[in-house]
Amino acid sequence: MPNGTVPTDTTNTTAEEIDMSTMPIMASPTDSVRRRSFGLEKRQSLTGWVFLIPAALLIAWMNFYPMVQALILSLHTGKGTVLHWANPLWYNFARLFQDPTFKITITNTFIYLIIQVPIMLVLAMILATILNDRTLRFRGLWRTAIFLPCAVSLVSYAFVFRTLFATNGAVSDALMALHITQSPINWLGNTGTARMVIILGLLWRWTGYNMVFFLAGLQNIDYSTFEAAKLDGAGPVKTFFFVTMPQLKPMILLTAIMSTNGTLQLFDESWNLTQGGPANTSMTMSHYLYQLSFQNNPNIGYGSAVSYAILIMVAILAAIQMKVGDRRD
Repeated sequence: MPNGTVPTDTTNTTAEEIDMSTMPIMASPTDSVRRRSFGLEKRQSLTGWVFLIPAALLIAWMNFYPMVQALILSLHTGKGTVLHWANPLWYNFARLFQDPTFKITITNTFIYLIIQVPIMLVLAMILATILNDRTLRFRGLWRTAIFLPCAVSLVSYAFVFRTLFATNGAVSDALMALHITQSPINWLGNTGTARMVIILGLLWRWTGYNMVFFLAGLQNIDYSTFEAAKLDGAGPVKTFFFVTMPQLKPMILLTAIMSTNGTLQLFDESWNLTQGGPANTSMTMSHYLYQLSFQNNPNIGYGSAVSYAILIMVAILAAIQMKVGDRRD
């Protein structure tokens, strides 16, 4: 070569001399799979929200908005639609403690609760246990017959009960024919008997409803546990208390809470059977709420305060039942 220069061989350039920043980075198959998986999860999440949001908005509109509106109304006084802010704001709630009619309705409602709910649940449990027997013939017929009252219209069955327990109705005639009473009984005109008619109506209508829950719980219990108890010499009573009851505890708690809530909000029987009489001694809290809000110079503000009092009672009793029934460690 001229001038004695030595040529440089660029083909022997080492890897360290190559600028790696100019080289494209190749994604690994694992990263691609992760990105696709993340995209799929995101689309699934968005799809779930698309279906959930309309239902959530509907629930908020139909349930929570009326609750907030009722709370605002409970801070107002006045008749009809002419309302103004109460002075003080808690006036309606303070009035509850001085209202003799409201105190009577609380007493009536808790009488129904204390007497009717335990009897109903015990009867439902006994009937469910009997109808769960695999050797019983016509089980489907008996189950349908006992559950059928729950499907009967409230107004229809109330009309039948009013006819049966009229002063000259079938019940009074039967008692006089058996020489148990000497004269007709004014069932709906006396405080004790009017309350008794409401309790009987509740038992007739709702026992079969709770029986279905217990029956569903019994059918989820492994039948071998009953057979094992029989082999160990346990009789029907011991089997019921030491095998059936412990496994039905969640269902018992559920039915107790539902029955308690339903009784505290009881309206139909008080309205249709006795009209709250005589002298409001069979009226329930919900019946009184309806009377305040929609009858005889409606007082919507005070009625809203009564509704919140019922809500608080329901919440407290449900919380107590949940606390007592929850034995998890």
